[in-house]
Amino acid sequence: MILPTLFVGHGDPMIALKDNENTRTFARIGEYILNNYEKPRAILMISGHWYKNETYIQSASKPKQIFDMYGFPDELYQVEYQVEGYPPLTRRIQDMLGEHVKINDEWGIDHGAWTILKHMFPNHDIPVVQLSVNARLDEQGSFLLGQLLRELREEGILIIGSGNVVHNLREVDWNNTKGTYMADAFDLYIKEAIIQKDYEKVIHFKEHKYAKYAVPTNNHFLPLLYILGASVNDHVTVFNEYRELGSMSMTTYLFELK
Repeated sequence: MILPTLFVGHGDPMIALKDNENTRTFARIGEYILNNYEKPRAILMISGHWYKNETYIQSASKPKQIFDMYGFPDELYQVEYQVEGYPPLTRRIQDMLGEHVKINDEWGIDHGAWTILKHMFPNHDIPVVQLSVNARLDEQGSFLLGQLLRELREEGILIIGSGNVVHNLREVDWNNTKGTYMADAFDLYIKEAIIQKDYEKVIHFKEHKYAKYAVPTNNHFLPLLYILGASVNDHVTVFNEYRELGSMSMTTYLFELK
């Protein structure tokens, strides 16, 4: 059975501690996957927070949990999400990408991963291996790399990208519980392109008039292109379609072969 893929809008790290419609949706997605598919052998996580000038893969049998955020309440730093690694997946990625991928265990499971996995798979019983987002790849290259990863879905690997379609920290408005008109317009544009399977529009998102506002840096957007590449022509379901803090999008996509 071919497993689905996910792109998750992860937002504020405090979601790790919250119980709201957003986090309950994460829980429902996890339950849906476990109830409708074979339990994944491992998760290949592509988080916008591991943004490097190379394509790196982890090999640790017990990757460390990374608290890569600052200035939050002490309670957040007490959250534990310890998981096993999965060396067979590391070796498989090496076989697939050859010299284009390198082992790097200096990083670990960062907050772009564990804050959402805590709700989706609270039992900590699915191994996780992170793949870095390669800053040297352009949008087309990120999409093509995702296409190479697609066959992992037939091998019991759940591929998850974690980022945000709209992510502009400089424009965050703590008094705005919704999105600006620019964030709304860009998020809707990307959603419609994905639903219509117009991948070229997503790849060339910089042609949109609000792209510089919505995506001032690529690190949170590129995981979506990895996932789209691994999900070409799949059926898509949209979750958590909303914006918050003015310039942050939480929109989440589940892709399935139907």
